[in-house]
Amino acid sequence: MNRISTNMINDNLQYQTRRRSVEMNDVQDQISSQSRLNKLRNDPASAAHATRYSSYITRLERFSDNLETGISQYKTAEGHMRQAVDVLQEIRQIAVQGSTGTYSQEDTIQMARRVDELLGQLVATANAQSGDGTAVFGGDRSKTLPFRPVEGRVPGFGGSVITGVEYTGSLGTKQTEIADGTYMELTIPGNQVFWADNQQVFSQTDASGYVATQDSAISIDGKEIPISQGDNIYSIIAAINRADAPVKARLDPVQNSLVLETTTPHQLWLTDQEGSVLSDLGVIRNPESKPPQNLAGDARVYGGSLFDSVIRLRNELYQGDVIDIGGGGLRGIDAAMDNLLSNVAKAGARTERMEISYRGIERETLDMTGRLSKETDVEMTKAITDLKTLEIAHQAALSALARIVPTTLLDFLR
Repeated sequence: MNRISTNMINDNLQYQTRRRSVEMNDVQDQISSQSRLNKLRNDPASAAHATRYSSYITRLERFSDNLETGISQYKTAEGHMRQAVDVLQEIRQIAVQGSTGTYSQEDTIQMARRVDELLGQLVATANAQSGDGTAVFGGDRSKTLPFRPVEGRVPGFGGSVITGVEYTGSLGTKQTEIADGTYMELTIPGNQVFWADNQQVFSQTDASGYVATQDSAISIDGKEIPISQGDNIYSIIAAINRADAPVKARLDPVQNSLVLETTTPHQLWLTDQEGSVLSDLGVIRNPESKPPQNLAGDARVYGGSLFDSVIRLRNELYQGDVIDIGGGGLRGIDAAMDNLLSNVAKAGARTERMEISYRGIERETLDMTGRLSKETDVEMTKAITDLKTLEIAHQAALSALARIVPTTLLDFLR
C-alpha cells in the first residue's frame, strides 16, 4: 500500500527534474572536456582500461626521451671520434713520408713539430664536452676532463712539450632504460677509445709458492672475482680466465710471476676489492691505490695509448730515426687507427639500434594513444544529440510541472 499525499506529485516531479538536470550537466561536462570519463561511474570498465593505457603511454614517453638522449650522445661521440680519425690519418701520412729516408734532418724536425701540434689537437678532441658540459669520453666521471697531458722537455725541442697523457676518467658507463628491463650504455670510456695496443702487465714477484691467506676479492676491468682462502696462483689464474672480463692471465715461465693481458685494446683497471691479492702478487702498489695509475713500480708494462704512439712517432721524427719511424712508429699509429675505427663502428651500431627502438616506440605510442582515445574520447555528434534530447525532455517536464501542480493559496493573492 502506498500513502498518497498532496505533495507527492510535486516532490516526484522535482526529483525527476533534478535528475534530468544532473544528466544534462554530465553531458555538458563531456562536451566541454571532450572526455566521456570525467567521473569513474560514467564507465568503470573503460576507466580501468584508460588508466592502464595512460600509464603505459607515460612509460613509452620516458623510453622515447631516453632514446633521444642516447642517440644524441652517441652521435656526438661518433663525430669526435671521426675527427680523431682524420687527425690520425694526417699523422700517418707524415709517418709514411718520414720513413722514406729522402728527407733531411731539418725536414723531419718540421714534421715532428707538425705531429706535436696534431697531438695537442687529439688531446683536445679526447677532452671534448657535450652541450651540457659533460665529458664525452670520461665514463661515468663526466664533470672533469678525462685526459690530463703531462708536459716535460725533450732534448732538442724548444720549451716544454707533451711527454705523456694520463686518463683520469672512469671505467664505468652511464646506462639508460630503453624498454621495460632493457638498458643500454650511453658512453664509451676514453681509455678504450683512445688506446692502441693490448696492454700487458708482467709482475716481477715470484708467485710459485703464493697461497691466499683469507677470502678475498679482486676487480679486473670492473668485474669482481672472488678468491678463496687457500687458493694458489693456478687457482687465481683459472678464476681470472673464467671471469667475464676482456683479460687473460698466465704464469710467466721465467719469473714464475703473474702476467695479465687484455684481449682488446684498452687500459687495464685493477683493484683489490677485499684483501691484498694483487698487491701481494706484485701487480699493483697497494690495496688502497686507485686505478689506473696504481701498477706496481717494478712491474713491466707493455701496450700503450693512442697518445703514446703519437708521442713516440714525434720523438722518432725529431731524431730522424728512419728505421723506427717506418717500423714501430708506423705500426703504433696503425694499431691506434684500427682501434679508433672499431669504436666508431661500435658507436654507429648502437646509434642505429637506438633509432630502430625509437621508431618502434613511436609506433607503439601511436597505437596506445588510439586505444586510449577510443576509451575516453566523447563522440561529439552523439553527445550533442543527447544534450538536445535532454533539454527538450527537461522543458517538457517543467511545462508539465507547471500544469499539474495543484493550486495554492498564493494563486489567490494575485
